Amino acid sequence: MKTYNIIVLLAILGLFWSCQEDEKVVLQQPDSFVLNVPKYASGIYDLKNTETIEFTTSQPDYGFTAVAIYSVEVSLSQDFSEAVTLPGTYTTAKFNMNAADLALALVGLHGVTEESAYPTDPHPLYVRLSSVLNAKNEGAVKSNIITLPKVKGYFALDPMVMPENMYIIGNVAGNWSWDGATKMVPVWGTPGKFWAMQYLGQTGGGENAQIKFNFAKAWDGNEFGFANTTINGSGTADPAASDAGGNIGIGNPGWYIVVVTTTINGRAYEFAVDFFPPDVYLQGPTAGGNWGTTDAKYRFTIPALSAGADAAFVSPAFTATGEVRASIKLPGQEWWHTEFLVFDGVFVPRGAGNDQDRITGNAGQKLHINFTTYTGKIE
Repeated sequence: MKTYNIIVLLAILGLFWSCQEDEKVVLQQPDSFVLNVPKYASGIYDLKNTETIEFTTSQPDYGFTAVAIYSVEVSLSQDFSEAVTLPGTYTTAKFNMNAADLALALVGLHGVTEESAYPTDPHPLYVRLSSVLNAKNEGAVKSNIITLPKVKGYFALDPMVMPENMYIIGNVAGNWSWDGATKMVPVWGTPGKFWAMQYLGQTGGGENAQIKFNFAKAWDGNEFGFANTTINGSGTADPAASDAGGNIGIGNPGWYIVVVTTTINGRAYEFAVDFFPPDVYLQGPTAGGNWGTTDAKYRFTIPALSAGADAAFVSPAFTATGEVRASIKLPGQEWWHTEFLVFDGVFVPRGAGNDQDRITGNAGQKLHINFTTYTGKIE
């Protein structure tokens, strides 16, 4: 009896599985789908005093239940001859679109570059949705077009954000080529602040160093040097900086910790460039158990200028076997905001990232760092 029941059960399961195999999901390609006219479409959408605009839609008929990904497209003309896709996507049939994103898009659609040229009267805006099922754009389809009769925009501008990168270029820093420029290190927890240990000696022809900066590796008009820049605002080393044809000329050749601090004033960046002595310190177990130390006994030796840029800073001998930590120290910052380590011969600064992996050194060993080639070793 038990054998019979098992056989019957297996037969039923086999039949069920066969039916499931026959019911394959087939994607249908809809011609369109419906974007509903908002409840308050007849009113004025004053984007400057509105946070969001609510839209509702019916899901395209793909032949099966799926999570559609919607994007909002807008145009000033009903034929969508010029259109903009707004930032963000939505996966529900009811969602709120950011009014500020729309205001930014309208500035571009109107083609204005000055506030005085922006239209002040409400005007029609045409809206439609696009729907896809995945990143491959499968199931791509457009909705119907609806009209918002009275949309009042304003001269909206993208918010200013701190630069994520900063580069030094010069006659000894990259030989005026952005390909060889020094990429500065972000200071942890301080957006817009960067540091670099920089060789500012003389060129092979005996000329003093000259430098400039930019937050992109390009001659794009945003580079800055001596003019309109606060030089040595709070630094403690004196490079005898001067205006060298718009560049920062270095009157006292040497190694320097160069720091750029960015602030935002209205719609413009302002920069301060500070120069600090090239002091690097061991920290923690290999520095007598001291953390945040600036004691000279744990300070790295500084290469002679005659050795050129491709020379290593060398730490004192480790006082004990343990984890190796090292940093520079900037005013107002914790030591670990500017720490760094060496992994498999590569110098790796912490920058704005998370705590680094640990490496161990033995008592009596030393840490060697080449800040120009971003290499190093423990031996």
